[in-house]
Amino acid sequence: MIHYYPVALDLRDRLCLVVGGGPVAEAKVDGLLAAGARVTVVSPELTETLASWAADGRISHRPHEYGPDDLDGQQLVFAATDRREVTEAVAAEARRRGVWVNAADDPAFCDFLLPSVLRRGRLVVAVSTGGASPALAARVRRDLEAVVPSEYEALVELAAEVRSELRARGDRPGGTAWREALGGELITLLAQGKRGEAKARLLDRLGVTT
Repeated sequence: MIHYYPVALDLRDRLCLVVGGGPVAEAKVDGLLAAGARVTVVSPELTETLASWAADGRISHRPHEYGPDDLDGQQLVFAATDRREVTEAVAAEARRRGVWVNAADDPAFCDFLLPSVLRRGRLVVAVSTGGASPALAARVRRDLEAVVPSEYEALVELAAEVRSELRARGDRPGGTAWREALGGELITLLAQGKRGEAKARLLDRLGVTT
């Protein structure tokens, strides 16, 4: 059993290759673009959405079957095709070159896995079963949607604002103080549109005078 190391990658301006042009490839590309990656797609055919992204210059498109040279200069590669021989070839060449590879729904050819992700602005909750059951990971992520409501996006921004202001004036509450201060009533106040009151409550809980 493999114990994967969870990590968040900064892919801004990183060269990422996606082999395949179907719906699975489209989902991979969508996530990569959201992370600011520079994406190249290798496939004779594309979904309508991928084709529109290529036409708009959001991605580069190579309209041919995958070949080893497609990996030149790439930093991550995603095999998103239902042709196992292509997946095997991509994984083998990527590993020979020391390029990390992910193969959709095939952990044997993966150097890293993509978790099921719940996003609330800058708050990201990732769920993984280590490739054992992507469906279960998706189910847990859906269950978490009720536990982590949309107001957490506003809470993240409020916490970032307060943290920045306190650092600027030399106040640095410890981790324990922050954990205890970020309580549930802040979410309630933000849901009610009472951001100013939420901020005042947060500062009070941190023991900071304004």
